[in-house]
Amino acid sequence: MKQSAGPAAGGTPTPEESRPIDPAEVAYRMSFAPHPEPVRVVYNGVDVAESARVMVLRETRLAPVFYFARDDVRVDLMTRTERVTHCPFKGNATYWTLEVGDRHAENAVWGYEDPIADVGNLRDYIAFYWSGMDAWYVGGERVLEPETDSEVVRANPLVEWLLRDAAELADARALAGGLCECLRTAGISLVHLRVLVRTLHPQVFATAYTWRREKGEVEEGRLSHDVLRSEELLRSPYAPILDGAGGVRRRLAGPHAELDFPILRELREQGATDYIAMPLLFSDGQINILSLASDRPGGFRTEDLGLIHEIMPVLSRLFEVHALRSTATTLLETYIGRHTGARVLDGKIRRGDGETLHAVIWLCDLRDSTRLATALGRERYLELLNDFFDATAGSVLDRGGEVLKFIGDAVLAIFPIVDREDSGTAARGALAAAREARSRVATHNREREARDEPSFDFGVGLHRGDLTYGNIGTPGRLDFTVIGEATNEAARIEAMCKPLERWILASSRFAAALPGEFVSLGKHSLRGVADEFELFTLPG
Repeated sequence: MKQSAGPAAGGTPTPEESRPIDPAEVAYRMSFAPHPEPVRVVYNGVDVAESARVMVLRETRLAPVFYFARDDVRVDLMTRTERVTHCPFKGNATYWTLEVGDRHAENAVWGYEDPIADVGNLRDYIAFYWSGMDAWYVGGERVLEPETDSEVVRANPLVEWLLRDAAELADARALAGGLCECLRTAGISLVHLRVLVRTLHPQVFATAYTWRREKGEVEEGRLSHDVLRSEELLRSPYAPILDGAGGVRRRLAGPHAELDFPILRELREQGATDYIAMPLLFSDGQINILSLASDRPGGFRTEDLGLIHEIMPVLSRLFEVHALRSTATTLLETYIGRHTGARVLDGKIRRGDGETLHAVIWLCDLRDSTRLATALGRERYLELLNDFFDATAGSVLDRGGEVLKFIGDAVLAIFPIVDREDSGTAARGALAAAREARSRVATHNREREARDEPSFDFGVGLHRGDLTYGNIGTPGRLDFTVIGEATNEAARIEAMCKPLERWILASSRFAAALPGEFVSLGKHSLRGVADEFELFTLPG
């Protein structure tokens, strides 16, 4: 039994939808009818099912499936498992493991205990995977292979789109938009479509790609982790799906209408007649969601959902490819920075790969860290460090710099200079980041003092020079970093903040890029540096 889910898109019903359908034009069929002969199933020498009242389910391009009345099945040999799959026109399937003697067939038995109303006669019937059983007997004779589908139907236009166009789309938003256009062309009527893809991101829980007919385009939105505790999610059809409960199908019009979620009432007010939300499974088992609503009289046709049902495995993989690329980019930017992450994605990953940069070097250090760590203890000190990094590194990122390292309680960052004739742009960004960090630290300290917690302070060193930005380390553990005299000099400049009782110090090379901003503190000897350096600070 296949896991299936899928969105669709379209406008009002087309003339093709309202006229009688020629059987030769049908792309997907499903029927559920009595089988004329008795069927028996054997596993490990035991008849696990035997019945003369078997029903056979036939679906397009799939082998027919025998369904047995529960009374004709050895349910005493079955153990329910946690596996749940979803079919858009049958509902959620429950699975059992079959245990006979010393053998067991895991998730080899399934049934629809609460099927969608359209196929309510599936209730109380149970099916077996053909390949999971030892022997099948139909009409008293052993059958080695299941029947083949003898119906001739036209090709699925969604499959053609997947093979021809979908793989060329640049990202998940474009893929959702292409799917909408394809379904509209196939004549499937929609008012709403959404693809929800969970994201590995420290701040973002998932990305939603939403199409609404009145807007006619796919909108991309990011949902924070706070949404997991929100009433909006808890009262939506998505909540049970994310918990592994399968999919949700609701009629929004007619005698079988169910409006048990707020979103369903909103959609009905927009003219929707049918709604379905389905799990979109990635290869690692991660549950994402595709949902769609139609305003077609009578709701979705079985053929509509069958077309989507067929493409779900490939569609899932395409969304997964885009999600993995997005995750890789996010993780690289989060842990090693935008510039470095881009280098890795561009393939510059060999040991020794590097380049020379001319940049502003921005280095800051937490003051009295040893005293604070001793006074606060591990957990409270980690909270203080996060406040410190939020203020300092956060300011660098907001001003266009790149954070290269968190070195204990210090931050090493750069502001690359693209044009050596225009060092002022990078210098202004670096100085603005320092001032913003100072302001954020003051805010944190006011909050900490209100909680009767110790405040903290820091120093910043600003320098400018040539850097070697390279990939170093062992073959199995590499790191991008900056090396060179300018980096060492920046560290020594920052170390002078404490003895000179200044929160910010800059070299003459940096100060020259911002005339009038700094005042000289004279020349000073820096530890490990041969020549004296003239140091500058902000006036006042």
